[in-house]
Amino acid sequence: MAGTANHDYHILEPDIWPLVGSISALTFTSGMVLSWHPDVLGPIAGATVLWAGLAGLIATFFMWFKNIVIEAQRGDHTPVVQLHMRYGMILFIASEVMFFVGWFWSFFDFALFPTPLSFDAASGSTTSLFGEAGAIAQFIPEGMEVLDPFALPLLNTLILLCSGTTVTWAHHSLIHGDRTGLKQGLWATIALGVLFSFIQAYEYSVAPFGFGGNTYSSAFYMATGFHGFHVLVGTIFLAVCLYRAYLGHFTPRQHFGFEAAAWYWHFVDVVWLFLFVAVYVWGGWGAEYH
Repeated sequence: MAGTANHDYHILEPDIWPLVGSISALTFTSGMVLSWHPDVLGPIAGATVLWAGLAGLIATFFMWFKNIVIEAQRGDHTPVVQLHMRYGMILFIASEVMFFVGWFWSFFDFALFPTPLSFDAASGSTTSLFGEAGAIAQFIPEGMEVLDPFALPLLNTLILLCSGTTVTWAHHSLIHGDRTGLKQGLWATIALGVLFSFIQAYEYSVAPFGFGGNTYSSAFYMATGFHGFHVLVGTIFLAVCLYRAYLGHFTPRQHFGFEAAAWYWHFVDVVWLFLFVAVYVWGGWGAEYH
Protein backbone atom coordinates (compact mmCIF):
# COMPACT_ATOMS: atom_id res chain seq x y z
CA MET A 1 0.00 0.00 0.00
CA ALA A 2 2.97 2.29 0.50
CA GLY A 3 3.40 2.57 -3.27
CA THR A 4 -0.25 3.34 -4.01
CA ALA A 5 -0.71 6.64 -5.87
CA ASN A 6 -2.64 9.23 -3.87
CA HIS A 7 -2.75 11.90 -6.58
CA ASP A 8 -4.14 12.40 -10.10
CA TYR A 9 -0.78 12.78 -11.81
CA HIS A 10 1.15 10.18 -13.78
CA ILE A 11 4.75 9.68 -12.66
CA LEU A 12 6.64 8.29 -15.65
CA GLU A 13 8.85 5.25 -15.29
CA PRO A 14 12.53 5.54 -16.34
CA ASP A 15 12.78 5.16 -20.12
CA ILE A 16 15.70 4.92 -22.53
CA TRP A 17 13.92 6.48 -25.53
CA PRO A 18 14.38 10.20 -24.70
CA LEU A 19 18.13 9.56 -24.63
CA VAL A 20 17.99 7.54 -27.87
CA GLY A 21 15.95 10.31 -29.49
CA SER A 22 18.45 13.00 -28.45
CA ILE A 23 21.41 11.01 -29.78
CA SER A 24 19.51 10.23 -33.00
CA ALA A 25 18.63 13.90 -33.53
CA LEU A 26 22.31 14.84 -33.11
CA THR A 27 23.32 12.05 -35.50
CA PHE A 28 20.70 13.09 -38.07
CA THR A 29 21.67 16.77 -38.09
CA SER A 30 25.37 15.86 -38.21
CA GLY A 31 24.63 13.61 -41.19
CA MET A 32 22.86 16.50 -42.93
CA VAL A 33 25.89 18.74 -42.49
CA LEU A 34 28.28 16.01 -43.67
CA SER A 35 26.07 15.36 -46.72
CA TRP A 36 26.26 19.05 -47.61
CA HIS A 37 30.07 18.92 -47.31
CA PRO A 38 31.07 15.60 -48.94
CA ASP A 39 34.70 16.75 -49.10
CA VAL A 40 35.08 16.29 -45.32
CA LEU A 41 34.51 12.54 -44.89
CA GLY A 42 33.14 11.59 -48.29
CA PRO A 43 29.56 11.23 -49.59
CA ILE A 44 29.14 7.65 -48.31
CA ALA A 45 30.03 8.57 -44.72
CA GLY A 46 27.63 11.53 -44.74
CA ALA A 47 24.77 9.44 -46.11
CA THR A 48 25.45 6.65 -43.59
CA VAL A 49 25.35 9.04 -40.62
CA LEU A 50 22.23 10.73 -42.00
CA TRP A 51 20.27 7.49 -42.47
CA ALA A 52 21.44 6.10 -39.13
CA GLY A 53 20.11 9.19 -37.38
CA LEU A 54 16.83 9.01 -39.29
CA ALA A 55 16.40 5.34 -38.38
CA GLY A 56 16.96 6.18 -34.72
CA LEU A 57 14.39 8.99 -34.85
CA ILE A 58 11.77 6.75 -36.47
CA ALA A 59 12.40 4.05 -33.85
CA THR A 60 12.09 6.66 -31.09
CA PHE A 61 8.81 7.99 -32.48
CA PHE A 62 7.37 4.48 -32.76
CA MET A 63 8.40 3.28 -29.29
CA TRP A 64 7.61 6.54 -27.51
CA PHE A 65 4.09 6.77 -28.89
CA LYS A 66 3.61 3.05 -28.31
CA ASN A 67 4.37 3.67 -24.63
CA ILE A 68 1.87 6.55 -24.57
CA VAL A 69 -0.84 4.29 -26.00
CA ILE A 70 -0.05 1.65 -23.36
CA GLU A 71 -0.30 4.30 -20.62
CA ALA A 72 -3.65 5.51 -21.98
CA GLN A 73 -5.10 2.01 -22.05
CA ARG A 74 -3.73 1.32 -18.58
CA GLY A 75 -5.68 4.25 -17.17
CA ASP A 76 -2.69 6.49 -16.42
CA HIS A 77 -4.19 9.40 -18.35
CA THR A 78 -6.46 10.80 -15.66
CA PRO A 79 -8.58 13.92 -16.34
CA VAL A 80 -5.80 16.09 -14.88
CA VAL A 81 -3.18 14.43 -17.10
CA GLN A 82 -5.42 14.80 -20.17
CA LEU A 83 -5.92 18.49 -19.41
CA HIS A 84 -2.18 19.09 -19.38
CA MET A 85 -1.75 17.04 -22.55
CA ARG A 86 -4.29 19.33 -24.20
CA TYR A 87 -2.27 22.35 -23.09
CA GLY A 88 0.81 20.72 -24.59
CA MET A 89 -0.92 20.05 -27.91
CA ILE A 90 -2.20 23.63 -28.04
CA LEU A 91 1.34 24.95 -27.47
CA PHE A 92 2.69 22.56 -30.11
CA ILE A 93 0.19 23.79 -32.69
CA ALA A 94 0.99 27.39 -31.71
CA SER A 95 4.67 26.70 -32.40
CA GLU A 96 3.71 25.24 -35.78
CA VAL A 97 1.70 28.38 -36.53
CA MET A 98 4.79 30.52 -35.86
CA PHE A 99 6.83 28.18 -38.09
CA PHE A 100 4.52 28.92 -41.01
CA VAL A 101 4.39 32.61 -40.09
CA GLY A 102 8.11 32.67 -40.88
CA TRP A 103 7.51 31.29 -44.38
CA PHE A 104 4.63 33.68 -45.00
CA TRP A 105 6.80 36.55 -43.80
CA SER A 106 9.60 35.64 -46.20
CA PHE A 107 7.12 35.20 -49.07
CA PHE A 108 5.57 38.63 -48.55
CA ASP A 109 8.99 40.20 -48.03
CA PHE A 110 10.20 38.79 -51.36
CA ALA A 111 6.96 39.86 -53.06
CA LEU A 112 6.75 43.41 -51.72
CA PHE A 113 10.49 44.20 -51.86
CA PRO A 114 11.79 42.21 -54.85
CA THR A 115 15.27 42.23 -56.34
CA PRO A 116 15.54 43.18 -60.04
CA LEU A 117 15.96 39.94 -62.00
CA SER A 118 16.44 38.80 -65.57
CA PHE A 119 14.83 35.44 -66.44
CA ASP A 120 16.16 33.10 -69.13
CA ALA A 121 13.19 31.00 -70.30
CA ALA A 122 15.45 28.51 -72.11
CA SER A 123 17.54 27.52 -69.09
CA GLY A 124 15.03 28.49 -66.39
CA SER A 125 17.69 30.52 -64.55
CA THR A 126 17.65 34.10 -63.34
CA THR A 127 20.33 36.78 -63.08
CA SER A 128 20.31 39.63 -60.58
CA LEU A 129 20.24 43.11 -62.09
CA PHE A 130 20.59 44.87 -58.74
CA GLY A 131 22.34 48.21 -59.17
CA GLU A 132 22.01 48.36 -62.95
CA ALA A 133 20.48 51.47 -64.49
CA GLY A 134 16.87 51.03 -65.56
CA ALA A 135 16.50 47.69 -63.79
CA ILE A 136 12.91 46.91 -62.81
CA ALA A 137 12.24 44.96 -59.62
CA GLN A 138 9.86 42.03 -60.19
CA PHE A 139 8.95 39.26 -57.79
CA ILE A 140 8.10 36.93 -60.69
CA PRO A 141 10.64 37.50 -63.50
CA GLU A 142 9.22 38.49 -66.86
CA GLY A 143 8.60 35.47 -69.07
CA MET A 144 8.20 33.03 -66.18
CA GLU A 145 4.95 31.05 -65.96
CA VAL A 146 3.28 30.09 -62.68
CA LEU A 147 0.72 27.46 -61.76
CA ASP A 148 -2.93 28.26 -62.35
CA PRO A 149 -4.43 28.57 -58.83
CA PHE A 150 -7.91 27.62 -60.09
CA ALA A 151 -6.81 24.25 -61.48
CA LEU A 152 -5.05 21.67 -59.29
CA PRO A 153 -4.57 24.01 -56.28
CA LEU A 154 -8.32 24.72 -56.16
CA LEU A 155 -9.04 21.00 -56.41
CA ASN A 156 -6.68 20.32 -53.50
CA THR A 157 -8.39 23.08 -51.52
CA LEU A 158 -11.76 21.39 -51.97
CA ILE A 159 -10.22 18.03 -51.02
CA LEU A 160 -8.81 19.38 -47.75
CA LEU A 161 -12.06 21.18 -46.91
CA CYS A 162 -13.93 17.90 -47.43
CA SER A 163 -11.40 16.10 -45.24
CA GLY A 164 -12.12 18.59 -42.46
CA THR A 165 -15.78 17.60 -42.56
CA THR A 166 -15.04 13.86 -42.57
CA VAL A 167 -12.72 14.06 -39.57
CA THR A 168 -15.42 16.05 -37.74
CA TRP A 169 -17.91 13.34 -38.70
CA ALA A 170 -15.57 10.75 -37.17
CA HIS A 171 -15.18 12.83 -34.01
CA HIS A 172 -18.93 13.28 -33.51
CA SER A 173 -19.49 9.57 -34.18
CA LEU A 174 -16.97 8.70 -31.47
CA ILE A 175 -18.59 11.07 -28.95
CA HIS A 176 -21.99 9.49 -29.58
CA GLY A 177 -20.70 5.91 -29.43
CA ASP A 178 -21.03 5.22 -33.17
CA ARG A 179 -17.86 3.24 -33.85
CA THR A 180 -18.89 2.43 -37.43
CA GLY A 181 -19.17 6.13 -38.21
CA LEU A 182 -15.81 6.69 -36.49
CA LYS A 183 -14.09 4.17 -38.75
CA GLN A 184 -15.83 5.35 -41.91
CA GLY A 185 -14.99 9.00 -41.18
CA LEU A 186 -11.34 8.14 -40.55
CA TRP A 187 -11.12 6.03 -43.72
CA ALA A 188 -12.56 8.92 -45.76
CA THR A 189 -10.20 11.47 -44.17
CA ILE A 190 -7.13 9.31 -44.76
CA ALA A 191 -8.15 8.67 -48.39
CA LEU A 192 -8.58 12.41 -48.98
CA GLY A 193 -5.21 13.13 -47.37
CA VAL A 194 -3.48 10.58 -49.60
CA LEU A 195 -5.26 12.00 -52.66
CA PHE A 196 -4.10 15.51 -51.73
CA SER A 197 -0.49 14.32 -51.46
CA PHE A 198 -0.60 12.56 -54.84
CA ILE A 199 -2.08 15.62 -56.55
CA GLN A 200 0.55 17.89 -55.02
CA ALA A 201 3.32 15.52 -56.12
CA TYR A 202 1.91 15.60 -59.66
CA GLU A 203 1.65 19.38 -59.48
CA TYR A 204 5.34 19.60 -58.61
CA SER A 205 6.22 17.28 -61.51
CA VAL A 206 4.49 19.53 -64.06
CA ALA A 207 5.41 22.90 -62.51
CA PRO A 208 7.07 25.21 -65.06
CA PHE A 209 9.79 26.27 -62.59
CA GLY A 210 12.27 24.47 -60.37
CA PHE A 211 13.15 24.89 -56.71
CA GLY A 212 16.02 27.36 -57.09
CA GLY A 213 16.57 30.10 -59.58
CA ASN A 214 14.58 32.93 -57.99
CA THR A 215 12.95 33.95 -54.74
CA TYR A 216 9.40 33.17 -55.92
CA SER A 217 10.12 29.53 -56.73
CA SER A 218 12.16 29.00 -53.56
CA ALA A 219 9.49 30.54 -51.31
CA PHE A 220 6.76 28.64 -53.17
CA TYR A 221 8.36 25.21 -52.75
CA MET A 222 9.42 25.78 -49.15
CA ALA A 223 5.97 26.95 -48.01
CA THR A 224 3.89 24.41 -49.92
CA GLY A 225 6.45 21.63 -49.44
CA PHE A 226 6.48 21.96 -45.67
CA HIS A 227 2.70 21.99 -45.69
CA GLY A 228 2.73 18.83 -47.77
CA PHE A 229 5.03 17.24 -45.19
CA HIS A 230 2.54 18.19 -42.46
CA VAL A 231 -0.26 16.59 -44.48
CA LEU A 232 1.80 13.40 -44.64
CA VAL A 233 2.41 13.47 -40.88
CA GLY A 234 -1.28 14.15 -40.23
CA THR A 235 -2.28 11.25 -42.48
CA ILE A 236 -0.02 8.90 -40.51
CA PHE A 237 -1.45 10.32 -37.28
CA LEU A 238 -4.99 9.52 -38.44
CA ALA A 239 -3.97 6.09 -39.73
CA VAL A 240 -2.70 5.20 -36.24
CA CYS A 241 -6.02 6.43 -34.81
CA LEU A 242 -7.87 4.19 -37.30
CA TYR A 243 -5.80 1.20 -36.22
CA ARG A 244 -6.54 1.97 -32.58
CA ALA A 245 -10.24 2.36 -33.38
CA TYR A 246 -10.28 -1.20 -34.75
CA LEU A 247 -8.63 -2.31 -31.49
CA GLY A 248 -11.44 -0.61 -29.56
CA HIS A 249 -9.15 1.83 -27.78
CA PHE A 250 -11.23 5.03 -27.81
CA THR A 251 -14.28 5.75 -25.67
CA PRO A 252 -16.66 8.73 -25.73
CA ARG A 253 -15.09 10.02 -22.49
CA GLN A 254 -11.42 9.21 -23.14
CA HIS A 255 -10.06 9.76 -26.64
CA PHE A 256 -7.40 12.44 -26.44
CA GLY A 257 -5.21 10.65 -29.02
CA PHE A 258 -7.93 11.03 -31.63
CA GLU A 259 -8.76 14.56 -30.50
CA ALA A 260 -5.13 15.65 -30.90
CA ALA A 261 -5.05 14.17 -34.43
CA ALA A 262 -8.27 16.03 -35.32
CA TRP A 263 -6.86 19.33 -34.00
CA TYR A 264 -3.69 18.81 -36.04
CA TRP A 265 -5.68 18.03 -39.18
CA HIS A 266 -7.82 21.16 -38.81
CA PHE A 267 -4.60 23.18 -38.40
CA VAL A 268 -3.33 21.71 -41.68
CA ASP A 269 -6.62 22.71 -43.35
CA VAL A 270 -6.45 26.32 -42.15
CA VAL A 271 -2.79 26.75 -43.16
CA TRP A 272 -3.61 25.51 -46.67
CA LEU A 273 -6.37 28.10 -47.05
CA PHE A 274 -3.85 30.85 -46.27
CA LEU A 275 -1.33 29.27 -48.66
CA PHE A 276 -3.89 29.03 -51.44
CA VAL A 277 -4.92 32.69 -51.13
CA ALA A 278 -1.48 34.18 -50.45
CA VAL A 279 0.89 32.01 -52.49
CA TYR A 280 -1.20 30.71 -55.38
CA VAL A 281 -3.78 33.48 -55.98
CA TRP A 282 -2.14 36.68 -54.73
CA GLY A 283 1.48 35.60 -55.29
CA GLY A 284 0.94 34.68 -58.93
CA TRP A 285 -1.42 37.55 -59.77
CA GLY A 286 -0.64 39.11 -63.14
CA ALA A 287 1.75 36.39 -64.28
CA GLU A 288 1.18 33.97 -67.15
CA TYR A 289 -0.43 30.71 -66.05
CA HIS A 290 1.07 27.39 -67.10
